[in-house]
Amino acid sequence: MRVGVPREVKDHEYRVGLIPASVHALVEDGHEVLVERGAGEGSGILDEEYEAAGASLVEAADDVWARSEMIVKVKEPVAVEFDRMQRDQILFTYLHLAPLPELTTALLEKKVTGVAYETITDRTGGLPLLTPMSEVAGRMAVLVGNYYLQRPYGGRGTLLCGVPGVPPGDVVIIGGGIVGLNSARVALGLGARVTVLDTNVSRLRYIDDLFRGAITTLASNHHNVMAAMSRADLVVGAVLIPGRSAPKLISRAMLKEMKPGSVLVDVAVDQGGCAETTRATTHSDPVYEVDGVVHYCVANMPGAVPRTSTFALNSVTLPFARTLARGPLSEVLREDEGLRNGVNTYAGRITYRAVAESQERPFSELGELL
Repeated sequence: MRVGVPREVKDHEYRVGLIPASVHALVEDGHEVLVERGAGEGSGILDEEYEAAGASLVEAADDVWARSEMIVKVKEPVAVEFDRMQRDQILFTYLHLAPLPELTTALLEKKVTGVAYETITDRTGGLPLLTPMSEVAGRMAVLVGNYYLQRPYGGRGTLLCGVPGVPPGDVVIIGGGIVGLNSARVALGLGARVTVLDTNVSRLRYIDDLFRGAITTLASNHHNVMAAMSRADLVVGAVLIPGRSAPKLISRAMLKEMKPGSVLVDVAVDQGGCAETTRATTHSDPVYEVDGVVHYCVANMPGAVPRTSTFALNSVTLPFARTLARGPLSEVLREDEGLRNGVNTYAGRITYRAVAESQERPFSELGELL
């Protein structure tokens, strides 16, 4: 198979779909890999490293897309890339289609097989390709929140770790999954007072045991979320329902109860965000204010630390990329249930139920199409 790696074009997205070691593995499998010149620069990877691994460098993104049977990316295609997609092509990347009907339409019209990193599952039902970026985003959330708490950036002027004689700040994390757990780890490490809310009591029990009671855990309901947010300096939205738009757990009314200058970091923004006031921002223009609360809603947070993110991502995506490249596609998908769960669009149909329901479109069982 001919595998293409275009340069990412989303605002300040410096990650890249394949690193040289991954290219080498695919070439060793007998495949051809086309890499757009400069694709790895943002992650500190030189073109010469790709060439040494066996890749062919291509000058233009249009050529990479036009000549490749499978495209390996990091982020979902943006509008400028819609026309570059080829009929019946495989697209292997983060898609987060639920809040993106325009992209979904483009995939369906081109009959692109859209394989989404975020919905591929492992044998335990976990999300192995979402985990490393959730770890990065969760750790970053507290660091960027602490930064925007500074008064010159609109914050209330609170240092989360406090100092002797002055209490630390309050960090409230809504969602106890991978993002929430990693946010809690960093916030606690800084010395903040940390509260985690989740609907899963077993998860709260695990977090309580893991941190030996150093973190307050609360059952997530309207009353508890409202009360926690009213005292928070930093709120981290860490809610995930795989493939589906994030539930709006933070209402405008709750926001008005927060302290002026407090910060909301909505990591769930990729799936539409968990606050009514969330709208996607970029690294170029990352924050805005609503009712005195600073909102940080960058939809590709890990793109700011691309060296770490790219290598962490490739460690989990490569086995699936090799399987997809091996083909034939229909046979591979019949054999691998976890990979089959990653297919969001196939043959002009939406094949992931949560996406179809979020967009109120028809859903087709992939097994029947295969």
